[in-house]
Amino acid sequence: MNGRLRADEVIAGGDARQRYYDSRGYGRPLDGNEIALSRVEAAHLLLRDDLDSVEGMNFREFLQDSTGDDFAARFFVYADLRERGFYLSPDREGWVSDPLSDSDFVVYPRGGGPWDDEVLYRLRVASERESIPASQLGDVVLAVVDEESEITYFETDRIEISGTTNHDVPTNVSGSLLADRVLVWDAPDELHHESFYGQPMGGRNPAGVLQLSLVEAAHLVAEGNLSVSGEYDEIVARGRDVKGERFDRRLCVYRALREGNVVPKTGFKFGADFRTYADVESVDNLGHSEYLIRVLEDGHTFSPRDLALDVRLAHGVRKKMIFALVTENERITDWLSVTRLTP
Repeated sequence: MNGRLRADEVIAGGDARQRYYDSRGYGRPLDGNEIALSRVEAAHLLLRDDLDSVEGMNFREFLQDSTGDDFAARFFVYADLRERGFYLSPDREGWVSDPLSDSDFVVYPRGGGPWDDEVLYRLRVASERESIPASQLGDVVLAVVDEESEITYFETDRIEISGTTNHDVPTNVSGSLLADRVLVWDAPDELHHESFYGQPMGGRNPAGVLQLSLVEAAHLVAEGNLSVSGEYDEIVARGRDVKGERFDRRLCVYRALREGNVVPKTGFKFGADFRTYADVESVDNLGHSEYLIRVLEDGHTFSPRDLALDVRLAHGVRKKMIFALVTENERITDWLSVTRLTP
């Protein structure tokens, strides 16, 4: 069986429909028994000796002729998933219904193929040296091909975050702004013990002096639960002195989490902005936090290496990595979840 080039497709005739499409999910049907193969599909068939040539080119020659548009990375991912037992189609007009602009392939469930409506993944392929806009993630699987042609898969989703922590926070609490934190004198027991604000000074006993971070203090002042010398604007100004413009984005995310009945605490020791607890009954019975949250500007561009580091760390401490994307006017556009995936 030989193929002929037509633009960026390879046309195969004879019994191609039965041989490739009907039995193994390659290509898309044309008139009669002809099918159109994408270049990646044709290369895979050449590699397997299921296709003799394309315009007289063997696998090596065809691969060298198909170097544009990051072809090599897409071919490695296609071949890997085929070896794992999946059928794939190019995610583009004429091949699938409702193609996704930021996706390279549609992956079907094992046992399914392009003749079915069910889709397992939309797949975006990137090399490790490529920059990936956050806007191109969410509802796709990201396949990163490294310098040794090994492939790491990440599942990305846009999610909602909510919890069940909904305690009555004490009012008429007063504190003092001191450097980069607020100290609460004679703090009510439930402020820390039940609602998990701050850290007690000098141990875990919640009675006495409670240390609040600037984001915690700013939130409590804005909610009317805390009065502080210097008031809200001075706390925010102090936060900007310490964290720069990131303070406003972090405060926006902190407040959104608290309003969603989730308790955020610092994620510093994990290299994140926050770690979160969805259901806090008491500090004495906390359990593990569920998410690590990194706060980013909307429009952020990821380096695959940094993304892999964040996800690996979160997985290693039994948490899920979430990126909170915040606009300049302090609105959260997305909670972007990224996890390792083994197809």
